[in-house]
Amino acid sequence: MLTLQFIPYAEIQGLSSGRRTKKLLDAAKQNKIVLLQGRLTKQEEADLIQKTMEQIDDKFKGIELSVIAPGNMDGAWHEKVKQQLLSLLMGDREGFTIIGPATIVKEIRKDPHKIQLLMKDKRKR
Repeated sequence: MLTLQFIPYAEIQGLSSGRRTKKLLDAAKQNKIVLLQGRLTKQEEADLIQKTMEQIDDKFKGIELSVIAPGNMDGAWHEKVKQQLLSLLMGDREGFTIIGPATIVKEIRKDPHKIQLLMKDKRKR
């Protein structure tokens, strides 16, 4: 069974960096695909990858991670200013992060119009 777990930013906002990465890694180790509102800092992403690498074994093969954030806007100057202001106010809540166990998630593809989460076919194992 496939489980998607949505984690609102408010749920991790008060946690330390170490607790944030632990919460996300624990979910992935339980074969859940995490949809996190917002983003981790670059340092938290690096820590999550490092902790993942330390825990790889026969059962846990690692994670796939992708950050989806608003890209460069093509539009009027006032729209760009509005986007920058929102970014300053909202901080790491802008966009979202997808994290899933490597045994389930084959690849995460993104482009400006869609996100594709490609899964591994268990029948081919």
